[in-house]
Amino acid sequence: MNKRKSLTPYLLVVAIVLVLALWLGGTYNGLVQKDSLVQTRFADVEAQYQRRFDLIPNVVSTVEGSAAFEQDTLQAVTEARSAWARAGAARDMDGQVAAAGVFDSALTRLLVTVEAYPVIQSTQAFRDLMTELEGTENRIAVARRDYNQAVNTYNVAVRRVPSNIVAALFGFDAHEFFAAVENAEAAPSVEFEL
Repeated sequence: MNKRKSLTPYLLVVAIVLVLALWLGGTYNGLVQKDSLVQTRFADVEAQYQRRFDLIPNVVSTVEGSAAFEQDTLQAVTEARSAWARAGAARDMDGQVAAAGVFDSALTRLLVTVEAYPVIQSTQAFRDLMTELEGTENRIAVARRDYNQAVNTYNVAVRRVPSNIVAALFGFDAHEFFAAVENAEAAPSVEFEL
């Protein structure tokens, strides 16, 4: 009986260590899974933006060929597209999010500017491109929403007690949301010289 009493504290310590190890492993694996989902959702966003960026040179070419167009607007679209590509090549998610916002703004200015040129709007090529672009914009909206949902789930797990301890131990940092660019609610102003 004496021997059994002496083993009880050791068994209790082993049981506690085992429970903590299982909890640590489970929490770590859950964070890895959530982080991986964020990465997957961001890849979906990238794919949709890439589709959009592949369409833009065709839109720009159609617009340039149909009107004496504002070069500033076309240059802003081209520069924003290049910034996205550079951030993507560097695997800089935050840079890509920022570049996407700048690109959204430049593309909006381009489309508002095009509205003043009925000749451009009447060409079949432009109408076809706009249909493609509209479908792509819808896909981007869905991909960004899915990404933000994955980021929210991950960020909550990283901040929630007690998983925040595991997150801090293993370097799980919060991810940035895709958010609307500053002043996105305001319509862009475009002025034409006549």
